[in-house]
Amino acid sequence: MAEITGRELHLVKKVLAIAMLAIERQPGPFQPYSDMQDMKGLLDLLAPGDTELTFYARAARIAVTGDPD
Repeated sequence: MAEITGRELHLVKKVLAIAMLAIERQPGPFQPYSDMQDMKGLLDLLAPGDTELTFYARAARIAVTGDPD
């Protein structure tokens, strides 16, 4: 398995947060909830601690909505 560190790890964390937010915003019965839960679990492993998770959640909001808050 590849070792992901540095900038690549940052990008993986950020894309997981963006994907989770996009799934949350998708209405209806076809929302891939299990995928979102798996992504959340992976992000929790890669970004332990509330401070880092908050950072990536904010980065995702900015990327998806353009609004930081």
